[in-house]
Amino acid sequence: HLAESGGGLVQPGGSLRLSCATSGFASNYYAIAWFRRTPGKEREGVACISSDGSTNYRDPMKGRVTISRDKSKKAAYLAMDNLSPEDTAVYYCASSTTCTWGSFAYGFWGQGTQVTVSS
Repeated sequence: HLAESGGGLVQPGGSLRLSCATSGFASNYYAIAWFRRTPGKEREGVACISSDGSTNYRDPMKGRVTISRDKSKKAAYLAMDNLSPEDTAVYYCASSTTCTWGSFAYGFWGQGTQVTVSS
């Protein structure tokens, strides 16, 4: 089970930190990724962190987001900076054995958290 939190309304140029709480499986041994879905578009990968802590980022948010995890809390986080209206989306965390951008590879998903960037 994964549960996202931390979404909300933020002004352009603002920041948000999303959280992903995990339970019911040994998430510390898995990669955790953040995806997002904007209206009319396919779900796209944003960032991923492997079980060993190595990170991967994908455009268009690369350079504006930082993914991290706290194994003691079985949680992962996505810090987002310099947000723009184009970043408005539902953000999901997901878990798989390894980092990959193919959403089909992820068997565990959260319900998503809405991020709205607007003035």
